[in-house]
Amino acid sequence: MPAIPKHRQPIINAAVTLFRRQGYSRTGLNDIVDVSGAPKGSLYHYFPLGKSSIAVAAVEEAGRRVATTIEALAKECRSTGDLLRAHARLLAGWMRGSGFRNGCPITTVLLELAPRERAVAEAGRKAYAARVAILSDKLVADGHPKARAEALAVLCTSAMQGALIQARVERSGRPIEVTAAELARLLEERPAGV
Repeated sequence: MPAIPKHRQPIINAAVTLFRRQGYSRTGLNDIVDVSGAPKGSLYHYFPLGKSSIAVAAVEEAGRRVATTIEALAKECRSTGDLLRAHARLLAGWMRGSGFRNGCPITTVLLELAPRERAVAEAGRKAYAARVAILSDKLVADGHPKARAEALAVLCTSAMQGALIQARVERSGRPIEVTAAELARLLEERPAGV
């Protein structure tokens, strides 16, 4: 029976936390070891390709967490607009709770690595695609045509990511909440014939 990967998930969780808070470049392997509690040798055992392979795993993990949250909200909320407003409340609360130190670990890593690290860029594409797919399905359920729903889902995802950055800069949840409210209003204002 193969050994249970005891330290792999704590390493990934530590990387998600650290990358969210301080970015990829400012996070050292020793930081990940300290936060994870894993022996340093575990880093090289589970991630033999180094720090960038930890970044891939962190982006994948963060993507799963976001998708799980949005999927749950999609089931709970009556409409995509309601989903966006509920997600904004969560995001703004998390940002306030961190003293606006935390950003999105996916975005922070991608901004630093996507141009040169293909595996990281691919993990980011998959993370965003999962989010867009959930929103698109919810928009179709709201009555939007599939092609329009896909475009609106990309808009919503991009706008919310930008709002997270702005919230961190302004040290306020307002950009997130305003963005979600305006997107919800846009989604609820259907043109004639749709």
